[in-house]
Amino acid sequence: MTCAADHTRWSAAEVRGDYRVVLVRRGRFRRRAAGVPADIDETLAYVGLPGEEEQFAHPAGGDLCTAISVTAQLWRSMAGDRAVPASQVLYVEPRLDLAHRGILAAAQAGDVDYALSEELLMLLSATVGQAVNGPTPLGGRSVGRDRSLVAAAREAIAAGHPAADALFSLADLLGVSPYRLSRAFPRELGVSVTRYRHRVRIGRALDRLEAGERSLSTLAADLGYADQAHLSRTIRQHLGETPTTVRRRLAAMAPDAAGPASLRRSGRG
Repeated sequence: MTCAADHTRWSAAEVRGDYRVVLVRRGRFRRRAAGVPADIDETLAYVGLPGEEEQFAHPAGGDLCTAISVTAQLWRSMAGDRAVPASQVLYVEPRLDLAHRGILAAAQAGDVDYALSEELLMLLSATVGQAVNGPTPLGGRSVGRDRSLVAAAREAIAAGHPAADALFSLADLLGVSPYRLSRAFPRELGVSVTRYRHRVRIGRALDRLEAGERSLSTLAADLGYADQAHLSRTIRQHLGETPTTVRRRLAAMAPDAAGPASLRRSGRG
């Protein structure tokens, strides 16, 4: 979100209907909510609440921010019944700064349905941890429940269930919060749900390449990648090679490729 405003006076009051987490990427501005002003910059973020009046001033010129809109259902699944945080202005500690950068990188990479969703949940977890006092649904775990949840998620991903196309819809299918599903995978399998889903899709890509698939764009579309470049980046990240190189290696492993050499070797015996 880019704001090019340049004024020292407070703007007209605005009212939003969602929870919001706003972090500054460049510049600074002033915000006033419930009559309390705050100077927001790269070291301070804020949480906006549904129904509150807020005003803004930009004495230093424009700014560039990341604004994340959060539904009441998602907020409560992470913060519990504490709909109003103890503090709306948050110090951006290094962990929160890193989570912010992770969101921006994931958005550039193109995996909106899983990688970006998990980065968003990590940032919201860090935000809720600072903003809300006392216990929240983010704490605690059950090994048995994690195991059964991960098993159900793996089944949906393997079966190609439409809800498994995105982390949030998969969580909804399984009747849990996206954060709960996201955290269960590393606790149970040692890898994120994003990485696990990539593992399944890469396996399918290898099957298709081994069977002679020539069109990477068709393969990317069939497997649900944003485009051919997204597929290529993912394979290179996980295998260290391009899809073309992988296809050549698979072709070299085929029995008909090794057969004549094997016959020649056995004939010398």
